[in-house]
Parts: sequence; structure tokens; C-alpha cells
Amino acid sequence: MLSYWFYPNPGNADYANPKVLLLFAACLLLFLGSFIVSSWRKNHGNSVTRKLARSWSSAMRWFAIIGIILVVSRVEDIQFVAIRFLWVLWALAAFLFVLLQMWLWKKRHYTVVPTVRTEDPREKYLPRKK
Repeated sequence: MLSYWFYPNPGNADYANPKVLLLFAACLLLFLGSFIVSSWRKNHGNSVTRKLARSWSSAMRWFAIIGIILVVSRVEDIQFVAIRFLWVLWALAAFLFVLLQMWLWKKRHYTVVPTVRTEDPREKYLPRKK
């Protein structure tokens, strides 16, 4: 069981493999999506949302670059970088990052609701505390 996850040279992959192409496409979408998120963040009006989304584009870019390195190392049979367990660590790190961002969003995202003060003309005639 452990030899499946930690075998240094899994092999059986080439650039025409649909799984490899799918992983390349996912990493490319992450990389291009990072620039879209970056431009969205710069043009967003809410300062709290901008502050919370500060790390999203760089994290997406890093996850994409690491994913591409893992795919290329698997196809090119680079030992000890093509280990399947590194994909598990990559996916776990991405999952934990998303969970952390969801938790921070829930914890810190707020909107300032303006208080509406009604002026009652009878208020100045009501008794006050002494």
C-alpha cells in the first residue's frame, strides 16, 4: 500500500495521456484565474473584501506552478519528485487553504450598516434621567 504512494518513479505517463492533459488544463486555469482574481480584487469597491482576497491570486499562482512541476516531473520520470504522495500533499494544502479562507471570510467579512437616527419632536419634552 505505501509503496504505491511513495514509489519514486511511477512511470506510465506521457503528454498524450488524458489525465495529464486534464491536470495541465486545471493548472493552466488556476494560473490564468489568478490574474483574473487579481484584477477583480483591484477593482472591487469593498475594502474588507479586498483585504481578505489579498492572498488568493498569489496562492492560485503558486498552486498552479507546483502542479505543473509535478505533472512534468511525472511525465519526464524525474525520481522522487514524481511521487504520488506529493500530489496528495498538494491537494491537501489546496483544500486547507480554501478552508482557511472560508473561515477567515466568515469571521472577518462584514458590511457597515449605516444607523438611521429618527428625530422625534416629542423627545425634548420627555423626562430625562437625573
